Amino acid sequence: MPTARDPAAELQHALLSRLKLRQLSLLQAIDRHRTLGRVAAEMQLSQPAITKALHEVEDIFGARLFDRSSRGLVPTAAGAAVLLYAKRWLAELDATARVLTSLGAGRSGRLRLGLTLLVPQQLMSAALTHLLDRSPRISVMAREGTTDELVAGLLARELDCAIGRSYDGDAGGLVQQAIYEQEPCLVVGAKNVQRLSRGPLDWARLAQLDWILPPPNTPMRRTYNAIFVGAGVQPPLPMLETTAIRSMEMVLRQEPNAITIFARDVVAEMERAGHWAALPYRLSWNLPPVSFFTTKELEDHPTVQSLRSVVVETARRMKQPAA
Repeated sequence: MPTARDPAAELQHALLSRLKLRQLSLLQAIDRHRTLGRVAAEMQLSQPAITKALHEVEDIFGARLFDRSSRGLVPTAAGAAVLLYAKRWLAELDATARVLTSLGAGRSGRLRLGLTLLVPQQLMSAALTHLLDRSPRISVMAREGTTDELVAGLLARELDCAIGRSYDGDAGGLVQQAIYEQEPCLVVGAKNVQRLSRGPLDWARLAQLDWILPPPNTPMRRTYNAIFVGAGVQPPLPMLETTAIRSMEMVLRQEPNAITIFARDVVAEMERAGHWAALPYRLSWNLPPVSFFTTKELEDHPTVQSLRSVVVETARRMKQPAA
């Protein structure tokens, strides 16, 4: 009596028995260059050899992975799916190699931490101090970016955990915990604060200034745009789109009408340098909460758990009023 076929099980068997890691690297190279000639040059092989290798990979997956177009080789739907997982698999392999190298050097492991630029210094210091003061020591890789970039890094297995703004996108496998609320404030160059703080809070007037805003389609940019819309004002066209603090500081110092929004506690740290200052207005809303992120696969990892506990406890202490 014939048995029912399970195509998924058959494909899994083919992947386990035939697929090689270098073939995943080949797919990434094709996606990067989009022409077999450039891939052949990078891998120091002939173009016929690259063509044969691609056909072998497509035979293993049982699907065409790239189509030829005027833009070169373009991933098919199957190819896009394979490339997504190839990136994750190779990232996991890189992480494994680096953890083993760290262990071989006498460290207790390695952790890849993402941070947004609006994380308060006290919270960032607590996280890094906890990791770097462990005994035996742990190797730490820290990356800064927007919340969207950090979440993408987590889902691509390029980060283990992150501290950023709450994320409102669709991200299966992501675990986030809101830990700290921050009050926003309007920030200008220190020498311009008296002139730009005249009169009551007026979003229509503020919209005419030279705004520094986060890049488009980031959580913070969406938040700021919503504030203007809620005030009945068209969101301004920014003069600068960035989350880089040095770039923001330079523009605030040089442009007399430059303005941005920042977390008040972070601005207090920056004001000591005397280059920028908060306008004396209280805004009636809070920034998206600072949150701790990891993935479902790593939420029970001892190092991630201990770091989360330290960050949560530090945030709890920061919320308490000074005695």
